[in-house]
Amino acid sequence: MLSVLIESRNQEAELAHTLSALVAGAVEGLVSDVIVLEHGAGEGVERVADAAGCRFMRSWDLPDVIRQSRGDWVLVLEPGARPLSGWVETVSEHIALENSPARFSRSKRHRRSLRQRLFSKRCPLEVGVLLPKSMALEKASAGGDSPFLLARRQMTRRLSCEIIPAWAMIRT
Repeated sequence: MLSVLIESRNQEAELAHTLSALVAGAVEGLVSDVIVLEHGAGEGVERVADAAGCRFMRSWDLPDVIRQSRGDWVLVLEPGARPLSGWVETVSEHIALENSPARFSRSKRHRRSLRQRLFSKRCPLEVGVLLPKSMALEKASAGGDSPFLLARRQMTRRLSCEIIPAWAMIRT
């Protein structure tokens, strides 16, 4: 089973897009819970999370959040990122056969321009990060209270399924 962590900053529309892409995983029994961690003061993200049946937190301790998550694996996504079709089977297979972190492949249709690749910072969550719960807890306990830190400097295996990164939502 898989727990999904999403850290938001008043990103209602982006969160809604990501949650809609996760429905297939919930229907198939892969996604056991989704936890939305909010930094902003707006109520929009809380309403979206509540309507989708997610746990919502405005203040948190990341190691405690991971301990309380239901899944044996943790998937960290940024609001607006959308795994494409086939992700449920690919992630299920990885979880069943591997014990190492993984990430999605970047969508071939949503690549950064050369200028963007050269001059903009890449977010490690751009392609999502899938970690065994024990590894996520270890990294979270080592310092920091942001799911973003779980993805930094993480050696990952690339999954065959693709993801549309959050930045592409602005253009679509």
